[in-house]
Amino acid sequence: MTHFLGEYEATIDSKGRFLLPAGFKKQLPEGENRFVISRGFEKCLTLYPQKSWEPLIAKISQLNDFDPKVREFRRQFLGGATEVELDTAGRMLLPATLKEFAGLSKDIILVAALDKIEIWDADKYKKLFEDFSPEAFSILAKDVMADGSPENWRV
Repeated sequence: MTHFLGEYEATIDSKGRFLLPAGFKKQLPEGENRFVISRGFEKCLTLYPQKSWEPLIAKISQLNDFDPKVREFRRQFLGGATEVELDTAGRMLLPATLKEFAGLSKDIILVAALDKIEIWDADKYKKLFEDFSPEAFSILAKDVMADGSPENWRV
């Protein structure tokens, strides 16, 4: 499975396309050019390489249809999910409804998120860090990474 690193700036053209940054292209498995793009958990989009999407869908398809939370999750998570492919120039078309959901303007930032890539409006992404102090990050890191065992406190 691919694990991405980095964040890259890109620009959406007048037709709603952006060029997948070379830094991410280099990290893709050979020949991987098909993706699924969907709504992110925040006001961003999430771009999954096909190989990352397939096991996720397999897991989701096994959830209990009789549970209303499952149905609500599927609607939220899968609604708007669209297969996209890189064209010969390495560009990708953003579906208009997803672009609107994330409030994407011309300037975007693509951010590594382990096996997927988040697509953010550049101004919104930069604001995330302006509003987040080093102290708040330290507390978040402790809350997320520490499970109470001292041997797990070290990175």
